[in-house]
Amino acid sequence: MSLFSFVKEAGDNVAGLSDSDFEARLIKHIEGVGLGTPDISAQAEGDKVILRGEVNSQEEKEKLLLAAGNIQGVASVDDQITVSGPTAQASRFVTAKEGDTLSSISKAVYGDPNRYNKIFETNKPLLKRPEVYPGQVLRIVD
Repeated sequence: MSLFSFVKEAGDNVAGLSDSDFEARLIKHIEGVGLGTPDISAQAEGDKVILRGEVNSQEEKEKLLLAAGNIQGVASVDDQITVSGPTAQASRFVTAKEGDTLSSISKAVYGDPNRYNKIFETNKPLLKRPEVYPGQVLRIVD
């Protein structure tokens, strides 16, 4: 599968990757951001999270990877998730930098700052508002 890199210092504070209840807290976090209760398992090895299981779509898989990776203390996510439904082209990912907005990211990736809503919609429900923080990784679809 693949290994995805994240900014270890950025993201939601779920805390305690080495705690014995990390998997339960990660699943609760995933449910809390609005992704339902996926049929996956999670294991932390240092600052790496390993996700295993099966999901219905490429989009669902990518959002789970982002939910796990955009957590403080996570430097990488080892993707061992399979997709049972039709496979779509994988998205691109961008990491927000200091001072970035969805408009500035939209201008950089699409050449048009007014397409920021496409990025916002693509990253729902992970994004509740059209705001980003430095180090946050976002899905980009063409």
